[in-house]
Amino acid sequence: MRKLCSFLLLMFVVLAAHAQIQDPVKFKTELKALSDTEGEIIFTAAIDPGWHVYSTNLGDGGPISATFNVDKKNGLELVGKLKPVGNEISTFDKLFQMKVRYFESTAQFVQKIKFIASTYTIEGYLEYGACDDESCLPPTQVPFNLSGKTTLKATEPVAESKVELQKEVEIEPETVATSADTAAVVKPAVSADILWKPVIDDLQAYGEEHSQEDMSWIYIFITGFLGGLLALFTPCVWPIIPMTVSFFLKRSKDRKKGIRDAWTYGASIVVIYVTLGLAITAIFGASALNALSTNAVFNILFCLMLIVFAASFFGAFEITLPSKWSNAVDSKAEATGGLISIFLMAFTLSLVSFSCTGPIIGFLLVQVSTTGSVIAPAIGMLGFAIALALPFTLFALFPSWLKSMPKSGGWMNVIKVTLGFLELAFALKFLSVADLAYGWRILDRETFLALWIVIFALLGFYLLGKIKFPHDDDDTKIGVSRFFMALVSLAFAVYMVPGLWGAPLKAVSAFAPPMKTQDFNLYTNEVHAKFDDYDLGMEYARLHNKPVMLDFTGYGCVNCRKMELAVWTDPTVSKIINDDYVLITLYVDNKTPLSEPVKIMENGTERTLRTVGDKWSYLQRVKFGANAQPFYVLIDNEGKPLNKSYAYNEDIPKYIEFLRTGLENYRKEK
Repeated sequence: MRKLCSFLLLMFVVLAAHAQIQDPVKFKTELKALSDTEGEIIFTAAIDPGWHVYSTNLGDGGPISATFNVDKKNGLELVGKLKPVGNEISTFDKLFQMKVRYFESTAQFVQKIKFIASTYTIEGYLEYGACDDESCLPPTQVPFNLSGKTTLKATEPVAESKVELQKEVEIEPETVATSADTAAVVKPAVSADILWKPVIDDLQAYGEEHSQEDMSWIYIFITGFLGGLLALFTPCVWPIIPMTVSFFLKRSKDRKKGIRDAWTYGASIVVIYVTLGLAITAIFGASALNALSTNAVFNILFCLMLIVFAASFFGAFEITLPSKWSNAVDSKAEATGGLISIFLMAFTLSLVSFSCTGPIIGFLLVQVSTTGSVIAPAIGMLGFAIALALPFTLFALFPSWLKSMPKSGGWMNVIKVTLGFLELAFALKFLSVADLAYGWRILDRETFLALWIVIFALLGFYLLGKIKFPHDDDDTKIGVSRFFMALVSLAFAVYMVPGLWGAPLKAVSAFAPPMKTQDFNLYTNEVHAKFDDYDLGMEYARLHNKPVMLDFTGYGCVNCRKMELAVWTDPTVSKIINDDYVLITLYVDNKTPLSEPVKIMENGTERTLRTVGDKWSYLQRVKFGANAQPFYVLIDNEGKPLNKSYAYNEDIPKYIEFLRTGLENYRKEK
């Protein structure tokens, strides 16, 4: 009970943290003199676990690069460009279709300078981008103002750069129209003070929305548990269950002791597989696990491994550990007694059943490792082990159930072959990542879907008995369960056929290559915002008496693109957004310069807003108390919220409810 309370408390703290402004990166700035004429401005960052800061010069179309920006300088010159220093990680990003470089735990950027006068001053800012697995921060600035004296003799004064400091002013709405719909719009009828007024307390009154990723550990556990259930019904495990349970019940006249031994046996299985999961993390390390999902070499190896496992399940060969290992452990178990003997028996089961459980464990570890979570392998193995150990304990508690156990037979080989087809299908997913990395273009979206259609169609024909593998028996009778499995597989193959012409196929969007690799696309049901300016969009909404949906997003936001593809393309969602709301999309990483920089005070610190993205990021922080994307909020014509905010969650009915609730509240106000 105490552990349960601790877990619930931990989950509460995690959820509460999501509702607050995130500050995962802390920079320290210093100027270091290298000689009488040279020095370095050094920016050193401490990065929270799970977050990473992008490096310099990543190129167009990618995430936010670290840049060195000068507003004012005197008595010195810049030498070269900003340089990253430290353990830089380079990997391929599937969203941007390019290689990116970033730092974890700590980062350092160095700008070299040259002193040209006896005194110097320099004022500016370092701008950087930071992301974790769920969200990204908007472009963040680290201001600096350095001055001092050098050993150089005084010379003629150096001309000061013509960058005037802007007076602290309020943010005024832009008056330039961005489309034909807004050509006649001038200054909003509602003042900027009202539109930009903070509504954080109002949002909290509605309740907070959290990402579905908060539940990822539970999903990983369930995935492992299902894998363990599948392993139970394989020829290597199922026949062993009655023999093992009978052994525990007969080895002692005391039934309680037999049950206790069975519990110990099950617990030993859990310890063995959880230890395996922890070993994976220890071997690869947190950084490597986080990079697995986009590393081309790893994904090629994963693809080959799954193909080998699939061939093994099809009956081409058996993957077995050396027999001397299991014989040695078994002999040791017989020579010892007590708990050690039971643990060694459980270890023997793990070795003997490896030909069936190995491919399932391998696939599971590959899947959970590429989530980037450090403890994911251990959680997945915990679910797997509990499912595998459960029947040994249950049958020991209720021995009469052994009589009702289905007998071993050809049905277990059907399960093995079915798993082989599934592993072959998922192997293509990892090959797709490598294909995108190297630009081979041999596995575009339609090619990928064509292969999946063939794989699942063949699985359906196999389940109907039209295809035979080496270990299948000659019994041509097809059971009801097998028939329905064939029906599902064939239906899934047919479902994917429209994807060859561009249908979204939301069920496989997480596995298939991106839509942009599709050569022939007939799908046009997309949602586009009418406005990318908050003030102009609000005035348009007032004139047309419509509520507003604010979409705080970013060009480098991965989960934003997922929401737009998986949720916004739903007909009901797109109809509500297009017909009933004025959609205003605000890119927090928009680099378009403002007409003039604006200095503001935020939390006692002076900041300078230089770009349109700075302006919208400031709006999100100050008005709504959030700084992660995607972030959706419904407001009326005066900027007041109509419902709780919404973050990354691909639950379409929940998103529809979010939109409709806001619409109902708006109509009640009117």
